[in-house]
Amino acid sequence: MNIFKRLLRIGKAEMHSAVDKMEDPIRMTEQGIREMREDLDKAIESLAQIKAMAIRAKNDKAKKQSEAQDYENKVVLLLTKAQKGELEMAQAERLSTEALTLKDNLLVEANALDEQQKTHEAAAAGIQQNIDVLKFNITKWENELKTLKSRIRVSRATKEVNKQMAMIDSNSTISMLQRMKEKVEEEEALAQAYGEIGGAKSTVDDEINQAIGADNKVSTELDEIKKKLGIQ
Repeated sequence: MNIFKRLLRIGKAEMHSAVDKMEDPIRMTEQGIREMREDLDKAIESLAQIKAMAIRAKNDKAKKQSEAQDYENKVVLLLTKAQKGELEMAQAERLSTEALTLKDNLLVEANALDEQQKTHEAAAAGIQQNIDVLKFNITKWENELKTLKSRIRVSRATKEVNKQMAMIDSNSTISMLQRMKEKVEEEEALAQAYGEIGGAKSTVDDEINQAIGADNKVSTELDEIKKKLGIQ
């Protein structure tokens, strides 16, 4: 009865190979535990059946032994009656001989039942040992599963944090802030450009005066006219 075949399958190279292929180790472990529990149920059922056989053998043996003792008691009664003259000795001996033969047959059957009882009890003890080991391993795997789930949650959280710290996540907050900064700089540059365009608007006279400057001919002519009129 190979009740550990699935346990060994999970615990050996097959599981490591599957994990290397990125299969889900949690799903595999949960399936393995379910299969081990099925094996446990079957083992308990077999244990109950074998124990029942041992109990029946024990009860039948006790019954045979009791019947054999009854025949021995009857032999004593037969010989006692013959000794008292209540029964002919020849008849008493004949009946006693038959009773002793039946007794011996019953004892042979009782011995055979005793061997069966011992065999069943030994088988039950072996199955009980396997059940104890299987229960231990189920508990062990359940604890391993809890640890594995915790490790996966921690590793995933750590991975996300590390991704953000390393700025390898295009949707991270740092990347978003960088894009916002670039957008603001674009808006500021555009506003400055519009300001320069607005400041560049001027009248024709402004442009003329700006082009003439301090040495323009109008100012010179005005000074000459004022000089002729005697205006200081």
